[in-house]
Amino acid sequence: MTLSTWLVYAAAVLVLTMSPGPSVLMSVSASVQFGPRRALLAALGSTLAIACIMLLSMLGLGTALAASETLFTALKWLGAAYLAFLGVLSLLSKTSGVAIPDAPLAQTGARSLFGRGLLVGASNPKALLFFGALFPQFIDPSASQTWQFLVLGATFIFFELFWLTAYVIMAATARQWLMKPGRATLFNRVTGSVFLVAAGMLATTKQHA
Repeated sequence: MTLSTWLVYAAAVLVLTMSPGPSVLMSVSASVQFGPRRALLAALGSTLAIACIMLLSMLGLGTALAASETLFTALKWLGAAYLAFLGVLSLLSKTSGVAIPDAPLAQTGARSLFGRGLLVGASNPKALLFFGALFPQFIDPSASQTWQFLVLGATFIFFELFWLTAYVIMAATARQWLMKPGRATLFNRVTGSVFLVAAGMLATTKQHA
């Protein structure tokens, strides 16, 4: 893989990772509710899930998923169900104002936030197909494929974590506005609706779309 090839890949990944999606929405929501430092745990969980998906694609499971409609459908509905669950939680939330938590990190669901990020990051089975189709376009078959995969994977993870962190910081600046009574309710309604839309879009995706 030449430098020019990597630059084209990096430019594509830059655009892809900055586009808002379920992981961004989850990180923003966590930042507003729990603060930026706690939200970073959710972002790290989502990024770890992405890293695992890339590894699975490298091992050929993306190809297996593309060939098995039953497996793809099962994973698709599991992912859609979890996104819908998050949406319903937000819609049913009775919080009317955002309060800055004073409890230590260990008492405010650190593992829960990390786990939520992990599940959101892993909720879309099409990511396996995506990486399985993306990486071969930039890998030189005459060179070490393992080394090239590591470079491509590390690049994607860097930009993914960079943009999630940026969204977390931007969301933190809106906390003061959301602390006023009633505004958190509106925020929860919007995020809940977006999660449900994302669940619906995932549920209607097709295996070879």
